[in-house]
Amino acid sequence: MKYLRVFRSIQAKLILMVLMLILIAVQLIGVYFISAMKSSLIESFTTTLNNQVNLLTSLSASALAEQDKSGGARQDAGEELKALAGSLSTFSGAEIQVLDAGGRVLTTSKSTDPSIIGRKNTSLLVSRALQRIPDNEEEIIDDQNERKKIIAKPVINEGKVVGAVYITASMKDLYQTVERINRIFVSAILIALGLTAVLGVLLAGTITAPIKALTRQVTAVAEGRFDQRVPVFGTDEIGQLSAAFNDMTDRLSEALALGEEEKEKLSSVLSNMSDGVLATDELGRVIIANRRAQAMLGSGGWEGRTLSEALNVDKGPIAETLEGKESWLLLRREAEDGGDEMIVRVTLTPIRRRDKGVAGAIAVLHDITEAEKLEQSRREFVANVSHELRTPLTTIKSYAEALDDGAMEERDLARRFVGVIRNETERMIRLVSDLLHLSRFDSRRLQLRREKINMNEMLDEVVDRFSFQLRQKAITATVQASPDLQPVWLDRDGIDQVLDNLVSNAVKYTLDGGTIKLSAFCNPAGQLCVVVKDTGIGIPKKDLERIFDRFYRVDKARSRNMGGTGLGLSIAREIVRAHGGAISIESESGAGTAVTVTLPIVQEGSEPA
Repeated sequence: MKYLRVFRSIQAKLILMVLMLILIAVQLIGVYFISAMKSSLIESFTTTLNNQVNLLTSLSASALAEQDKSGGARQDAGEELKALAGSLSTFSGAEIQVLDAGGRVLTTSKSTDPSIIGRKNTSLLVSRALQRIPDNEEEIIDDQNERKKIIAKPVINEGKVVGAVYITASMKDLYQTVERINRIFVSAILIALGLTAVLGVLLAGTITAPIKALTRQVTAVAEGRFDQRVPVFGTDEIGQLSAAFNDMTDRLSEALALGEEEKEKLSSVLSNMSDGVLATDELGRVIIANRRAQAMLGSGGWEGRTLSEALNVDKGPIAETLEGKESWLLLRREAEDGGDEMIVRVTLTPIRRRDKGVAGAIAVLHDITEAEKLEQSRREFVANVSHELRTPLTTIKSYAEALDDGAMEERDLARRFVGVIRNETERMIRLVSDLLHLSRFDSRRLQLRREKINMNEMLDEVVDRFSFQLRQKAITATVQASPDLQPVWLDRDGIDQVLDNLVSNAVKYTLDGGTIKLSAFCNPAGQLCVVVKDTGIGIPKKDLERIFDRFYRVDKARSRNMGGTGLGLSIAREIVRAHGGAISIESESGAGTAVTVTLPIVQEGSEPA
């Protein structure tokens, strides 16, 4: 750990930064230099070999031509070629082969292997050379892991290819030279880095020494000693920083002297804050209480009383705060006008005075009633959505696993399982669609498309849509519209959705043989009233207040089995509200339910008042 702390200092960081910059720069230069030198050496080596090959092809052209004419019978031509190959091999250290027009080896400079004379060289480079392709060269690595350069060139006499020259030269010395250069370069880098590190230590010390002095002065000021000064060593940036810090120390000392004057200003600010504030002394007695705190706590005259008495809480949290610990607590207070209770978050913070420890406490009272209601609604909504989605997903997963485990082979069983999966999928789609509807209402993105509607015809169409369900349960549905009811301007799709939901609920919860009545009329206030009344099982009184809440069900298990999402009545209420109307419900257990939708009657192109 001690070594790690050393590397956290500015001096070490400066040295490391300089070393890294130099190392990167030298590495880039070295890579470029060595790469360029290697390319240059290889190019020079290749050029030398090409010159030798060109010389040999020129010298051996006549001998190969005579050899070709005599059909290989001339011994003096062979001796001449052998002498040429031997002389060039001695000069360059390469293996040279002279080939005739058929690719057979006439002579070679490698005296240790005379058996190859007369054999055909099947190299691709030789084939290309005999086809009069001039540039044929490549690099290979032989069985001894030695890199070699191979060049093959045609020998042309009087426009005719009479043979070829094949030369193989080792590049071992060249790469050894490159390796020696690499070692020299690495040694030079290490020496340069060592010298740079020594110089870096010396130069970094000139920067960090004034910073250490400034740090000592900062520590002294933090401890309340304003009489010391930071030495200024020059006019550079650190010197300017030292002078500025000395000036700051003087100003800070003056600012502390003005603290008492600012106390009155602080009192004025506290009295006009939107949050309640109570301040205590070191014994926990209230010394300051702003107007907002008195309004939230319901009475005044708190000065001199303890904070626990003012807040009507246990003394424990107050005692911990006076010992230096921050904490918070929630207060629930009944509203004086009999409304909803008020939830107050109290943040307790100790007041610390220099060299004297804790000198009191501050209690900030923030009204979080609305925020708590919103958070509770959010938690309930998330829990309800999670629960509603989990049930069909679990069903789909179990049936899919059953199909995967072999139920697919039994056609009837597989068809039934697929039907269940389809039903659960449609149930999730209905839930998501309902959530999207509610999202549009919440974001006020729903645009009403009003059109002239005959309510009698509209109610008949609703009954027609449920005729099959009505016949199944032998339920009698009747429609009654006031004769003097004129066509009204409404959003047809929205009101259809409201009526479909109300009639669907009536059908679900009406026993076989019951009745459902749909009626429409104008009330004395000139508003359109649509009533859906059934003789079903009814709704308990305790559930009526929450019946329009999202995901609320009277009989949760039965509603879910019937495919309900618990959002239908919530959507209906939002659609009615968008029309400027209201929806109400009257019901008793076992005595049926009546839902009344009240809508304002508007003229074409107008909006409800």
